[in-house]
Amino acid sequence: MKDSQVRIRIPIHHANEHRRTLPVEESPGFIAASPQTSKLAQQRSGTRGTLPAEAGYARRATAVAPALRPAGASPLTSGAGTRGTRGTSLPPVAVPVPYLRPAAGRAPRWGTRWGSHRPWLPAAAIAGLLALALAVPALIAWPRHTAQPLPPGGRKAAPEMPVAAAKPEAPVTRLPGVPPIPAVPAAPARSVPAVAEPDVRVYVTSTGRTETLPLEEYIVGVVAAEMPPSFEGEALKAQAIAARTFITRRLLADDTSGAPAGADVTDTVKHQAYISKARLTREWGHSGKAAELAKIRQAVRDTKDTIMVYEGKPITASFFSTSNGYTENSEDVWAKAVPYLRSVSSPWDKQLAPRYTETITLSRQSVFDRLGLSRAAIAASTGGENMPEIRVLSKTEGHRIKKIEVGGTVFTGPEMRNKLGLRSAEFTWRTEGDKIAITTYGYGHGVGMSQWGANGMAKEGHTATQILLHYYTGISFAQASRILS
Repeated sequence: MKDSQVRIRIPIHHANEHRRTLPVEESPGFIAASPQTSKLAQQRSGTRGTLPAEAGYARRATAVAPALRPAGASPLTSGAGTRGTRGTSLPPVAVPVPYLRPAAGRAPRWGTRWGSHRPWLPAAAIAGLLALALAVPALIAWPRHTAQPLPPGGRKAAPEMPVAAAKPEAPVTRLPGVPPIPAVPAAPARSVPAVAEPDVRVYVTSTGRTETLPLEEYIVGVVAAEMPPSFEGEALKAQAIAARTFITRRLLADDTSGAPAGADVTDTVKHQAYISKARLTREWGHSGKAAELAKIRQAVRDTKDTIMVYEGKPITASFFSTSNGYTENSEDVWAKAVPYLRSVSSPWDKQLAPRYTETITLSRQSVFDRLGLSRAAIAASTGGENMPEIRVLSKTEGHRIKKIEVGGTVFTGPEMRNKLGLRSAEFTWRTEGDKIAITTYGYGHGVGMSQWGANGMAKEGHTATQILLHYYTGISFAQASRILS
C-alpha cells in the first residue's frame, strides 16, 4: 500500500515571496512592485548599496504610515525589491494609484487617510456642517400654509377680502398745490366711527327763523352771497376755503357772539352773508342761474373740508371786496396785530373792479353831525364858520388814512369811514360851497383777501392755493373735520 500511495507535494513559499504574490489590492498598507519591475529598477540604477533621492521620495509618497505597519516590520521587507547583500535592497518602484486601500478585513484609519492623501475632506465636512447650521433656522421660520376646510357641499368658499384691501372711497378733488394730508393708518375693525359733517345754525333775518344745515351746504350759500358767480373758478374756490375757515373757527371755539340764541351765525355781513337753500332753489334754480349755481357747487366740492390754519389752528379768514392797491395790517384796523394778516400789494383791483373809486357829496352840517362836532366848536377851532379844517396826520402801510384831524378833533381812518359811511379808509376831499365831495378808493376794511384781487390773480392763471398764500401770510392747509373732531 505504501508503494501505491500517491504522494502530494505541497509547495511551501517563503513569507516574503508569499507577500510578493499578493495582489496590490490586498497589500497590507503599501504598494508592492513585481519582480520584473524590481529587476528593471536594478538595471537602471547601476548600484545596489545606495538609495537614490528619487527612491526616497517614492518611498515617502507610497509607504504607509507607521500606524499601519505591523510591529517590527521594515518598509523595505515587503519584497518590493530584489534582495542583495544583507541590509541592502533596491528601491521599490512606485506604482501610481489614486489612494491607499487598507488590507481586507481591516478598518480604515481615518486620520491617516485624510491627513496623507485627502487634505480637502476636513474642510468640506466643516463647510457642510456650517451650511446645515444655517439652513435649520431658515427651515424652521419657513411659512407654512394650512389648507382651509371646504364648506359643506364640497363648494369652495370665496375668500374673505381683508379690511385693508377694501376699495376706498373716491378721493375728493384737491386744490393744485395744496400739500397732501398724511394718510391715516387703517383703523381696526372695531374703531370709533368717523366724525359726521357738522351742522351750522344760521339765523335768517328775512324770516326770523334759524336754519340748520350741513356745513358744506352752508358754504354754498355763503359763496353765492359773498362773491359774484361770474368770477373765475379759482377765485370761487379761494372764497369757499375762506368761508369754511371762518365758520370752522367759530364752531371750534363755540363762539355764538352776535347771533340770536340757538344760532351760530347770522346771514348778514356781521358774520358772513348767506343765501338760504330754499331761496337758491327758487331764485337761482328756476330763473336762468342754474349754471352759475352749479359752478358754485363745483367750487365747494373741489375744496371740500379744506381750511386755512396757522400753527395748527383755524385762522381769522377775513376778506373784503376791493383794495386800494394794498391790503392792511390788522392792527391798523382792529388794534390787534395778527401774524398772518399783513399788508400785501393787490394791483388787480384797480384794473377790474367797476367801482374802484366812488365819490359822494355831503353837506358840511351832515359831516359835523356824523362826526359829533358842533358848529360852534368848529368855528372856535378854525377861527371862522366857512370851512372846518381837515388835515391828514398819518397813513398806514396799506396807504390808507391812519389818523386825521377835523376841526381840532383827531379821528382814525376806520372811524371816519364808519361815521361818514365811506367805502374805504383811503379818501380825498374837496369843498364845493357848503358841500364836501369825498372820493374813496377801494371798498371794505382792507384786511385779508381782496375778492376782486383774487379774481384778478385767477385770470392770470394763479390757483386758489396761490391766491390764499398771497393774501394770508405764512398759513397752511388742513381738514375741518380733523380740527372739529
